[in-house]
Amino acid sequence: MTRARRSEILALPTEASVHAHLLRELGFDAALEVVPPPSGDVAGAERLRVVAWNAQRCPDIGAAAALLEQSRGEAFLLSELDHGMARSGQRHTARELASRLGCGYAFGVEFLELGLGDPRERAAHAGAENAVGYHGGAIVGPRPLAGHSLLRVERSGRWFDGALGERRIGGRIAVLGRIPLGGREVAFASVHLENQADPNERAAQLEAVFDALERFAPGAPALVGGDVNTHSLGRAELADRELLKRALAADPKRLREPIAHEPLFALAERRGYDWRSCNAVGVSTQRRTSADGSARGTLALDWFFARGLEVSEPEVIPAVDPATGAALSDHEAIAVTIRCR
Repeated sequence: MTRARRSEILALPTEASVHAHLLRELGFDAALEVVPPPSGDVAGAERLRVVAWNAQRCPDIGAAAALLEQSRGEAFLLSELDHGMARSGQRHTARELASRLGCGYAFGVEFLELGLGDPRERAAHAGAENAVGYHGGAIVGPRPLAGHSLLRVERSGRWFDGALGERRIGGRIAVLGRIPLGGREVAFASVHLENQADPNERAAQLEAVFDALERFAPGAPALVGGDVNTHSLGRAELADRELLKRALAADPKRLREPIAHEPLFALAERRGYDWRSCNAVGVSTQRRTSADGSARGTLALDWFFARGLEVSEPEVIPAVDPATGAALSDHEAIAVTIRCR
């Protein structure tokens, strides 16, 4: 996008109708960039190790690739990948990460970023300009996708006016793909639900993913994974220190074990999706960087949901550079091994 066009958009009224028109006009609403793996078809394999990770812009592609290689993953459900953003060196992070891993990918745009990012990123890259401005999610792996689709789980335009600290066009997404496994096709969804939402809205977004999978691969085994943003409260409540203090006093474990406070877990069970067996329940997936180094936080935000699959070896993987121990994201990676029943 040219600087002139970006300036024109920034000068437009910030009503939801303007955002909806731009989302249709700009061409990325339902588009996927799909690149097949360079070689090999391992569809005959019976088991698959799947890793889901919010890569938080993926600014260090080499270290991220090393982490994913070390994870033993064979398919990767990734979110927060930049394409042409100053904050991540103007790189197409999904493409470069896939190339380093010897994989193909399907990448979808969550947001067109109209600025340089959050306040910290704007300060760090003041005076720069995004070459493209895309930010999205992907399925990455060495196995060819038998089919693919993009689902936009919300279109509210809540980020368009800048009230949440950034100006963006778009909304949260799920990238869907089918991968052959054990003589069948398994449907995958790489998801990123809205953090500026309450538990009921998150449940509605996850239900939209389940509905989309029914259309995309009726009756097929399925695995949904990614950053579900299960804070156990709405963002406005989390920002109210007194309310948060009372909520934690009533249930001190709610941030690490949000199940009772997030209706999406009960929804998943009603829809035939298991989450208990494919996650390390009670383990935080948040990573914080403090003055004395990187440390795991208190929130369990990232989850798998499996239907029609045998699952084993759920794991939370520290999202650190294998060479230096430096934090690579504010989320840990999660992993699970699946096979068809």
